[in-house]
Formats: sequence, C-alpha cells, structure tokens
Amino acid sequence: MEELTPRKVVAHLDRYVIGQAAAKRAVAVAIRNRIRRQRLPAELARDVLPKNLILSGPTGVGKTEIARRMADLLHAPFLKVEATKYTEVGYYGRDVETIARDLVEVAVALVKSEERERIRRQAEETANARLLDALVERSGLSDFDESEAEERRSLRESLRARLARGDLEDAPVTITVEDRATASMEVFSAMGVEQMGMDMQGFLDRVAPPRMVERTVSVARARQLLELKEADTLLDQEAVVREGIARAENSGIVFLDELDKVVGTGGGQGPDVSRGGVQRDLLPLVEGCTIQTRHGPVQTDHVLFVAAGAFHQTRIEDLMPELQGRFPLRVALHTLDADDFQRILVEPQNSLTKQYQALLGTDGVELDFTPEGVAEIAALAQRLNTEQADIGARRLHMVLERLLEPVSFGAPEEAGKVRVDAAFVLRRVESISGS
Repeated sequence: MEELTPRKVVAHLDRYVIGQAAAKRAVAVAIRNRIRRQRLPAELARDVLPKNLILSGPTGVGKTEIARRMADLLHAPFLKVEATKYTEVGYYGRDVETIARDLVEVAVALVKSEERERIRRQAEETANARLLDALVERSGLSDFDESEAEERRSLRESLRARLARGDLEDAPVTITVEDRATASMEVFSAMGVEQMGMDMQGFLDRVAPPRMVERTVSVARARQLLELKEADTLLDQEAVVREGIARAENSGIVFLDELDKVVGTGGGQGPDVSRGGVQRDLLPLVEGCTIQTRHGPVQTDHVLFVAAGAFHQTRIEDLMPELQGRFPLRVALHTLDADDFQRILVEPQNSLTKQYQALLGTDGVELDFTPEGVAEIAALAQRLNTEQADIGARRLHMVLERLLEPVSFGAPEEAGKVRVDAAFVLRRVESISGS
C-alpha cells in the first residue's frame, strides 16, 4: 500500500479502463488518503474521516470495472456489494449490517492467507513428514520387531526419495482428517446466524469438537489436506482475527453499486418505503457505528465507501440529505462514443480483441483485426446504442460475439487465418443489427 501513489493507481487503472480520468483521479486520491491517515498520530487519525465518493454515469462506462481493478490492486480488505440486495429492517432480504460482517470476513481471510504463506514452508515439511509416516504404515512393517526395523528404515528412505521426485502423487494413502459435515448447523437458518453475528461454527466446535475420520485419497490430495491442517495448527487464530478486524476498520473499502436503485421515485407508497428504509439503515453504517460480527465488534468509522449508480431516472440529490452529506465527493463518468469504443477494443491489457484472438487461437484460428475493421465495429456498437438501449461498452461484447459466431462455430474444423476488416464486418451487419 505504501507504494501506491495516486499516479501509480491511475497508471494501473489506465491499463484496463479507457478514459474517465476524473473518476480515476478521485479514486486514486481516496486510496492515498487511506495511507496518509495511517501515518498520523493516533489522536489526530481518529478525527480524519474517509472522503466517501459517488461515481455516477450511465451503464457500461467503467464504474464497476474501476472497482474491479481497484480490488486487484489493493492489498486491503475490499468488498463489492449491490445496494439492491439489502432491505429495510422488517422486510425480507439482507440487513445492511451484513456489509460490515462480510467486510470483516474478507479481512480475516486476507490475513489468514498471508499467514499461511508465511508458514507455508514449515507446514509443508510437517505435512510431508506425516505423509511419509502414513505411507510407511501401509507397509505393515513393525518398528518394534528387530527383524523388520531395518527394513522399515530402508523403506522410509526409499519412499522419502520417491516423494521428493514426485513419483507417488497418484498412489493411495490413508490419512486422518476432521469430519466437518455436521447436521447441527441445519437447525439455524443462515439469516438467523448472520443477524445474530455469532460464530456458530466456532461455538459448535467448542461444544462438540469435529470427529476424526480416516480417508483414503491420493498422495497429492493428502498433501493438500495435511498442509492445510498443519497451517491451521501453526496459525495464531486469535491474532489473525485481531489483525483482520483492525484492517477492516482502518483499511477496509466497500464498493456500493446500484445506489441509485434505492432512491424512491413514488411518493412514499409501495416499494419506495423500503428503499427509503435502506437509505436510513445505510446512514449509521456510513457515518460510523459498531457492528457485532462473529469475530467480535467492528467499527465502521474509517471504512471508505465508494458508491456508484447510473442515476438516469433519479439524481444524487434525491438521496436523503444526511446520506448525501456522507458522500462529499462526486464524479460523473461521461457517456462513451465510437472513438472510446475503438480504444476499448485494442488498448486495454486484456482487450476484447486480444481475448478473442487468444480464445480462438486455441482451436487454430488466427484472427487479424485490422484498424478499419476495429473502427467499423466501434461505429456499429455506437449506432446500436443510439437506436436501442444505451448499454455502453457492454454493447461491444454482443457485437463481437455475433460478428464472430460463424468463425467460433466452425473451429477447429475450419482453422486458419481470418481477416476481420471493414468488409467482414459489413457482411455481418444485418444479422447483428437484427439481434
């Protein structure tokens, strides 16, 4: 995180998202402010609240892609949720407090993954030793019978060498593992456990520890199971949870998509009541409150919220004034045109044309997208967005799929070079336009 300067964040996003410079800069500064705050004295850092922001703009212009690439870049707890999945307390659906609980789960899993990597070598060594014991046991040679002891030692060294060479990966071996399949969890609904914020599995493990069962699996699978078991044994679970909660509180980022869908449009009747309720329930979460999770209480005061929405039928100003105040930064993403589509098709690191070239290349088809062909595809996508619903860059997926359908269907029997030029596109225009 220390190395993520705003310029580096923007440079990373530029590799995947075309244009939208204002949105990238706003996100980059928000991320950097997280780092700056952690350098402050504790008494001052407490009062430096995150500058939450709203990304507004039509569908398919890059809002979600910016969030997705943020998640790839950040080594911090990141959670993407859709506001439409949550409902006001008393309505059927998820309570907004589960956002904080899910963020903590992401943070704890992140810390656990780091710790497992740190102790991986030690876990591997212990797991291999246990695996070797299990393989020797299958021989039936006794360690107490003097006539068999030397043979057992010789067998052990032979098996050790074969394990190191990978000669026994498919051989069967019997190991003892935990049987975590328990019917007792079924008496509690998932929603009930979630709302209580209880570590029900941990409670059940303490009351009735999981029983041990023997399983016969391949050596490769046994090694995986034993490494996980040894890693969990070596982990300081309480320290992992403490660090996870601390990261969620101080570095956590929530991307709240489809915020415009919880803006009421009706005058207080029907579903609008629930939408307004979602906003009211979101307010304390965004303002900062304490939520009980199965790992313990977590404070949301310094969680960064990045919201997004099309806001084509509603406005940001239609949100509750209190909620608006918790999102002081607002960036409007512009509608994409044919020039943007042309760049989107070829410039990103994993652009659509590169994806199709790689996919069909596996079947011996060599796609050659000429500049004229790319320009014609972009113009067609722009025209379809004008004549039909404007779905932004998502239109390119549909156009390319229909454009290359005969080639995809014919491969691999009809392998060879396919030139996607303007004439190729124009021959397919009618079938694409009618879809």
